[in-house]
Amino acid sequence: MKGTIFSKSPAKDPAISEYGMQRRNLLKYFGASAALISIGTACKKDDDTPASNGGVNLGSGDVGILNYAYALEQLEAAFYLQVVATPYSGMTALETEYLTDIRNHEVGHREFFKAAITAAAPSMIIPALEVNFSSIDFTSRTSVLNTAKAFEDLGVTAYNGAGQLISTSGNGPTYLGLAGKIVSVEARHAALIADLIANGTFAATTDANGLDMARTPAQVLAIAGAYIKTQIDASNLPS
Repeated sequence: MKGTIFSKSPAKDPAISEYGMQRRNLLKYFGASAALISIGTACKKDDDTPASNGGVNLGSGDVGILNYAYALEQLEAAFYLQVVATPYSGMTALETEYLTDIRNHEVGHREFFKAAITAAAPSMIIPALEVNFSSIDFTSRTSVLNTAKAFEDLGVTAYNGAGQLISTSGNGPTYLGLAGKIVSVEARHAALIADLIANGTFAATTDANGLDMARTPAQVLAIAGAYIKTQIDASNLPS
């Protein structure tokens, strides 16, 4: 079986990054432009809101939600970068192809949020986070795929839970549309990883109505915190 359910990365040239993505085209890749990602000067700046736990403050309002998503994409990108850089024992050519495609997507998501927030409100973007993967055995297929499944399922529930927190005015509808485009990709990742673990389990996380679950930022960060060394303050996010 040679094909992949994900699109191929373009052929490399000097203008294309290691992951097959032209940085100047990141916003176009996700169907947005810098103008559409404008956050506006009315948003409250992070330095106006003290961090209640001394951690990295995600901020408030829609920009806080964007930083929240950026934090999660940093975690996922770091994980898949490690997976592809140090393949687990017995990784097949097809599994390598799949996991490389997922890596490219997650790096793209991370860079999309970084570019969007930096272009619109550079003083509000959170820094690069330090991750902690000490509990993961990257030489073990079981450890890697189970962790990948946990991350992908967590990402889906995070976007599902964050959607209702995005404002319904200003640029809110644009952000919600972008979140919908990304969560659909995360769900494809989750389905593929589930099937790599056990064939036919691609939709095992849905409820009786065929719906995926949602988690609040507090619930998501409590789980993700096991893999993020940097302390995060989400106390000012909308609820």
